[in-house]
Amino acid sequence: MKLTSTKAREMLEDARGKTEHDGWINHSICVGNTAYRIAKALLEKGYDIDPNKAKTLGYIHDIGKMVGPFYHHILKGYKYLKDCGYDEEYCNISLTHSYLNNDVNCTAGGFPTKNKFRENFIKNHHYTIYEKIINLCDLMCTNKVVTLEKRLIDIIVRRGVYQNAQYHIKEVFKLKDYFDNLLEYNLYDLFPEIKDNL
Repeated sequence: MKLTSTKAREMLEDARGKTEHDGWINHSICVGNTAYRIAKALLEKGYDIDPNKAKTLGYIHDIGKMVGPFYHHILKGYKYLKDCGYDEEYCNISLTHSYLNNDVNCTAGGFPTKNKFRENFIKNHHYTIYEKIINLCDLMCTNKVVTLEKRLIDIIVRRGVYQNAQYHIKEVFKLKDYFDNLLEYNLYDLFPEIKDNL
């Protein structure tokens, strides 16, 4: 079953006031809207991409926070979306959004708890352009668009520095370079408001 950005946004709004806090909802809206702008720019460059699908995936990437403790939101989101009957591409975004480089250890905020299903999925999954966009946007958004540096510092301040931090940070900037190269300009140029969020 397909999911639209309108329905995904409704899911977020329906969750307001019903979870630990609403910060993740505002973050998810920012991720979706940011993903839309990047995908639209890629479409204008001739890439085969649907900006509304990018927006939808951004809106639902943290949906697991709607259905249980935030700590387990990745697996809970995947299961929730599967149980709702949504197509794999929507379910998968819950799993892939936190892990770069096909490596569960390439993530912010320390190492994840062991889970064979997640480890095997991430290791063997072929990341779509949409998943890569959400990887990047998740690391460009609080409740507003910021530089990767500001967002990474925000994560480190809240969660601490772990052994995998340097590895993760290097891969984050490789991912930005990947999109800069596709666009043939600095993707920050799509977001002039970043200057106001420094």
